[in-house]
Amino acid sequence: MMRRLGMAVLYSLGLAASTSTLAAETTAIKTERTASALFAGGCFWCIEADFEKLPGVIGAESGYTAGKKLNPTYAQVSAGGTGHTEAVRVTYDPARVNYAQLVDFFWKHIDPTVKDKQFCDSGNQYRSGIYWQNEAERKLAESSRDALLSSGKFKEIHTEIIAATVFYPAEEYHQDYYKKNPIRYAYYRSGCGRDARVQQLWGSK
Repeated sequence: MMRRLGMAVLYSLGLAASTSTLAAETTAIKTERTASALFAGGCFWCIEADFEKLPGVIGAESGYTAGKKLNPTYAQVSAGGTGHTEAVRVTYDPARVNYAQLVDFFWKHIDPTVKDKQFCDSGNQYRSGIYWQNEAERKLAESSRDALLSSGKFKEIHTEIIAATVFYPAEEYHQDYYKKNPIRYAYYRSGCGRDARVQQLWGSK
């Protein structure tokens, strides 16, 4: 009887260890299959909505980054002076879309020719930016910018390309705003002239 109990305990321990190993391996696989990227393109409602339409993007989260104030709020950032800009953290599947494609997509949804503003929103908190998280991203982002300048399409590009810092998620009511408030969102986007300016700069996508 004692031997049977001992065997049962050993079997349970072995099963638990196997389950734990499997869970760890599954987590590792999930981690390998997703990645994140940080961009700022003016109103985060709009750039979030744009990225979430791109195949291979799992989701985009609105937030604040590139400033020094800890745990900033929307009221603080929108008032200016925090150093933060409205940004999005894009989670994507590298097997379906790569970082270079994300950067290319980003350019074609912003106005890189202006400084400290995007469309109808003015101020340092609405500047555009690409925030790289490793050397590979830095090189890709800078090469993409340099190629645009070399093409002669733009004489100047004011989009900052700097190392990523802490990304602070925005308040919940800002997340997926375009889904929660479609009429208000559509009115704002149209009134801001975002799509008209993007088409003027980039043509039909």
